[in-house]
Amino acid sequence: MKDKLYVQANSLALFTIFYNLVEGGASVWFGTADETLALFGFGVDSFIEVISAVGVWHMLRRIKANGGESRDEFEQRALRITGVAFYILSAGLVVTAFINLYQQHKPETTVWGIGISLLSMSFMWFLIRQKTRVGTALNSPAILADAACSRACLYLSAVLLFASVGYELTGIGSLDAIGAILIAWLTIREGREALGKARGMSCSCSCSCSAGRGDAP
Repeated sequence: MKDKLYVQANSLALFTIFYNLVEGGASVWFGTADETLALFGFGVDSFIEVISAVGVWHMLRRIKANGGESRDEFEQRALRITGVAFYILSAGLVVTAFINLYQQHKPETTVWGIGISLLSMSFMWFLIRQKTRVGTALNSPAILADAACSRACLYLSAVLLFASVGYELTGIGSLDAIGAILIAWLTIREGREALGKARGMSCSCSCSCSAGRGDAP
């Protein structure tokens, strides 16, 4: 039963990687074509999430092999790259959003933003439920933390939907820039969380090494 649950967790991690790649590509493509900053930023965020998802997939393979939720350098590096990338994305979105507000820029359309955000929300809801179920059954904080990451993606999708629907209904171009700023705020939180996890892992490793040296004759 436990092996079956780990197979399911591994499948969910792989699906997350594949889905974010497709979602990121479509969002960046249509965001660029339609000149909608919120959709473009959402797409870049999806690509960054791939790095984090690869770290989770790698960790799940180790957990199944070692029987414990240990951490290694690969995952720590993935978290650091993810955190820094989120901060860079946030800065770029905020600067570009204020430029767009100053220039009163309007997207060509945000219809694709509506479609992609609705699709993303449905998939994230599915992933949250499945990862929570598997994580609870295995009593795995790592899998439950991954479910929380999918929940953060759900919030990003909701922001994109708000900005996209708002623009289509009102034609107010600033809604796209405001949506991008809100996405930047959420990605800053994700970046801070990723770097915090990386620092926590580094501290744990240092403490373990120090304890080992203390026991040595």
